[in-house]
Parts: sequence; C-alpha cells; structure tokens
Amino acid sequence: MRFPALFPAICFTLLLFFMQSAICEETRSLTVAWWNVENLFDTLDDPDTEDDEFIPQGKRGWTPTKLAVKYLRLSHALKMIAAENRNGRYPDILAFAETENRSVVETLLSFLPGHHYAVVYHNSPDPRGIDLALAYDTLTVSHVETRPYSVPLDHRPTRDVVLHALSAGTHRFYLLLNHWPSRSLGRAWSEPRRLEAARTARSVLDSLLQADPHSDIVIAGDFNDEPEDRSISDILGSSFKRTEVRQNCAEKLYNCWNETDAPGSYSYRGTWNRLDQVLVSCGLLDQSGLSLASSPFRCFNPDPMARPGSGTPFPTWKGGSYLGGYSDHFPLVLKLEIH
Repeated sequence: MRFPALFPAICFTLLLFFMQSAICEETRSLTVAWWNVENLFDTLDDPDTEDDEFIPQGKRGWTPTKLAVKYLRLSHALKMIAAENRNGRYPDILAFAETENRSVVETLLSFLPGHHYAVVYHNSPDPRGIDLALAYDTLTVSHVETRPYSVPLDHRPTRDVVLHALSAGTHRFYLLLNHWPSRSLGRAWSEPRRLEAARTARSVLDSLLQADPHSDIVIAGDFNDEPEDRSISDILGSSFKRTEVRQNCAEKLYNCWNETDAPGSYSYRGTWNRLDQVLVSCGLLDQSGLSLASSPFRCFNPDPMARPGSGTPFPTWKGGSYLGGYSDHFPLVLKLEIH
C-alpha cells in the first residue's frame, strides 16, 4: 500500500500541533517565589556599604567556602521547588531580599542547570548594601520596565519599594517588591518607619488601580510586620476575605496567608511570624488575564530546610554562630493561571 504524497506533510502538521499544545500546557501557569535569603553577601569589601562583617577578616569570617555552601543550600531549595512543580520547572519568577549585588544573584542562578533566567537588579540606599533582586524565566515572562520608589525617612535610609511591570504572553501584570525597615531598637522607634514604607507602597498601588481597578498586581515582601499590624491591615488594605476584596477593588488586597495553615515563614525566640507576605489585587481573583490557581499559595518548608525538632527555618547564622543552613526565612510560593 502506498501512502499519499501529502501524508508526510499531514504528519508534520499534527506533530507541530501537539508540540504547541504541550508548550501551551507548560506555560498556562506561572509560579512566583519570594524569599529573604538571609545575607547573601560576596566576600569582598565594598567601601560604599557597611559589609565589613561579611569578609574573611570580618567578625563573621565570611570565607569563599562559606559562600559556596550558601549557594549550594539556596540552589538546593530552588531545585526542590522545581521538583514539586507539575512540569518540573524552576519558578517563572524569583524575587529575593537581602542580596548584596547582581553578581551574587547571577552566581546563585549558575547553580541551576538549564535555567533561562534574566536578572533585573536595583541598588537601594540601604547602608548595609542589601537589595531586592528579580530573576524571570525568559521563556515564559517578559520584562517591561522597573520603577523604584524611595521611602522618605529622616534618618537611616531603607530599601526602595520596587515596581516591576511584566507580561506573560499578552497579559500585563505587576510585581511590587518590598523589604521594610526591621524591628530592631524596639517597636516605638521602628513602627513609624514601616508605616512610611506602607504609605509609599500604597501610593504606587493607588496609581495602578486608578488607571485600571482590575490590574493584576502581586505584592510580595518581608514587611517586618504581621498581617494584623496597622501598616498591612489599615494602610495596604490587607484582607483574608476574597469577597471583601472583590467588592472593593480600589482599596483592598487579598492576603494569601489565608490559603494555608502554616504558622509562619520566620521564627523569633520560639514564636512564629508571618513577616513575609504575598498579597494580590482583585484582578487576580477573577478569571480574566492572570488569576490565582487552585491551592495557590504555600510556605515552602520541606524537612531539609527546617531545624530538627522545631520545624523552624534552618538558618545560615544563629546570632553570631555559623550554622551553615539555608536561610532564617522560608520561601513563599504563589501559583497563577493564565486565561
């Protein structure tokens, strides 16, 4: 029996169709990971920042060997996240806090075989030289622009609030990254600084939502405040109720901690905290553009990343003692669907 002359062309067309279908299946969802990676410093002395403790001669004795262990730990965690993804891919978007420079981020990514990340890096005015970093998978996400917003403080400066405009195919969305002032020196002194950071972030959100109340916005960060604190609940407008957010798109944000029973991503003196948070605008609660997936949020805390017995994060440092762990924070992972 002879096959028609058109048969090879038909086979090729079918093959192409199935390949495109597979690609669409792989890219119909997006994974966003937020992680405070706890002092990812290189071993060099930067004369413009307060990084003296993170050099070989500094009080922490931060050597190339310790840095190499840090890279191995962090990359291992990212590989574990990928292993749990249905398609085995690394997160489409990685957002980090406490990175010293672009170089340490790019070196960390070099420990991930076959990645397709591009890095967007913004140097903040933080005196310690720690910044917010973004990496995105160029196969699934396009970067449009970055806009930093300074937090107006009278004394010691803090990290900028950084807005990234991105797109997944034809769908524009925004990622607003935060690392607000710490709780050191007591709440009475530090809380007004976080309230000012919250006002800065809220003004950015108001600008986006005024232009389009249904903008798809992910707000992620180490806020150094809990969901019930004024900066989060009152100024940002955090809510654990989807219905409330849908009914007030211009004011309210959905706090994704509502999606998990995990006690927190950080532990201080035996008490769990939810200082790391991911919030979303009401645009991500509909079924248009991007939206929250089923079971969309997780505090990623597998056994290797936890201290035996307590289940708390296995950190690189405990006080001034070197432990050689991952980070003092667990990552947060958000899954989105593309419609």
